[in-house]
Amino acid sequence: MRVLIPGGAGYIGSVLTGHLLNLGHQVTVLDNLYFQQKSLFGYASNPNFDFVYGDTRDRATLEPLMAKNDVIIHLAAVVGMPACKKDPEYSQSLNYGSAKLVADLASKDQRIIYPCTNSGYGTQSGDLHCDENTPLAPISLYGTSKAEGEKAILDSGKGMAFRLATVFGASPRMRIDLLVNDFTHKAYSQGAIVIYEGHFMRNFVGIQDVARAMIFAMDNFESMRGEVYNLGLDSANMSKIDLCNKVKEHVPHFYFTEATVGSDPDKRNYIVSNEKLRQAGFEASQTIDDGIRELLKVYKMFGRNEYGNV
Repeated sequence: MRVLIPGGAGYIGSVLTGHLLNLGHQVTVLDNLYFQQKSLFGYASNPNFDFVYGDTRDRATLEPLMAKNDVIIHLAAVVGMPACKKDPEYSQSLNYGSAKLVADLASKDQRIIYPCTNSGYGTQSGDLHCDENTPLAPISLYGTSKAEGEKAILDSGKGMAFRLATVFGASPRMRIDLLVNDFTHKAYSQGAIVIYEGHFMRNFVGIQDVARAMIFAMDNFESMRGEVYNLGLDSANMSKIDLCNKVKEHVPHFYFTEATVGSDPDKRNYIVSNEKLRQAGFEASQTIDDGIRELLKVYKMFGRNEYGNV
């Protein structure tokens, strides 16, 4: 199929693009390279890959690209509460505005796959088992703007959505701010971490599983159209303290302690069910242990920190 990935040079898109090309799909990435990332260089020799430098919010850029493609996997977004807080206007226009534009421009024959976030469950209690019927109650601009984008896609009748757990794993466009990636990096590089709200529960999912799930949705789109699915690993519903102990199994000298101050602005404290997606035929398989082992290999290759003196 012909696949357009707005935001495809980001953390997830840089992995997903490789999966799609390996399966023989034609892939076009539209990205403004906001972080000056070079994560797609390795795909340039593939004749089925193309790149367009541009803004997903620009109708004149987006419309002709959408007309040429069968599938739109809409990854363009400002991800995370701190990043959205830094530039609220840009974040709202990208996270919601571009999703609404994609929904408006798509034909009924096209397939839109939209990754949302399960941060929308953030105000719920950690002892609540959240599923897709649990009311969304996002707090931050990140949570609200992504939830609005999800609604625009679903209301159009042209797409489906995943509510992603916190993603972990290696990518050509690496991020170390995500929780598993961050804790593992702190363990490897510093040997210690101070956490807050250590009992807060979170669900996690490996980046390879995210890519696989999006391809699964492409291949099974008609049965998934109009639906939303939690995308996470059931065995990875765990607290921050649980995660620290898991990292310590791989980095024995890792020391962690809990501070008495600090709070999560999104109140992400929940246990998430991924049963609906399992019933649809897909189940995540990349474990936290798999991710930590992979990440430790990556961090060995980081070398000197470009902002440090050692």
